[in-house]
Amino acid sequence: MIDVLIADDHALIREGLKKILKSEADMAVVNEATNAQQVFERIREKEPDIVLLDISMPGTSGLEVLEELKRAYPRLPVLILSMHPEDRFAVRAFKMGASGYVTKGGAVEDLVNAIRKIVGGGKYVSPTLAEKLAGELELDHAKLPHEVLSNREFEVMRLIAAGKKVSAIAGALSLSPSTVNTYRARILEKMKMQSNAELTRYAIENRLIE
Repeated sequence: MIDVLIADDHALIREGLKKILKSEADMAVVNEATNAQQVFERIREKEPDIVLLDISMPGTSGLEVLEELKRAYPRLPVLILSMHPEDRFAVRAFKMGASGYVTKGGAVEDLVNAIRKIVGGGKYVSPTLAEKLAGELELDHAKLPHEVLSNREFEVMRLIAAGKKVSAIAGALSLSPSTVNTYRARILEKMKMQSNAELTRYAIENRLIE
């Protein structure tokens, strides 16, 4: 039996995933988590065979949770779930140790097959993503502007681009407003941009925000 931990802050998504996995004779949802802290609490209660991790967790992003998970539990496989197109986030997730990446709008068969393949020791990559990953490895020097950002900078950039105020970003990420402003200055410098409006336009054009 494959023991699964679902980490997603949306109740409807969790219920849908549980319904899908309940129909599989070799899978069982043994725990759920709605934020980063709960992820680690649930794993300490009962370590699963795989974690299904939403990339857009509240407070601490899914990418940051992934980074912490791979440090604390390097052998625990993580399958990233996302509303975002795989070509925008999957490369970053794989480089950080994810074992697979599926979009929430994908086929049920893809999710089930991904879980079985990953628990069996493999990685799940769609044909489209496999081609992009190969290109990333060959042309690692030719990065898009946002790909030079650290994970925290990337998260701050997305929040700025979404129109969030400094105070709101500080509260969401448990940072001080001055730290957020420091991140903003660093992000603009790294991405060679001058304003929040440029960040917003770039994020929309590259489908980094909804």
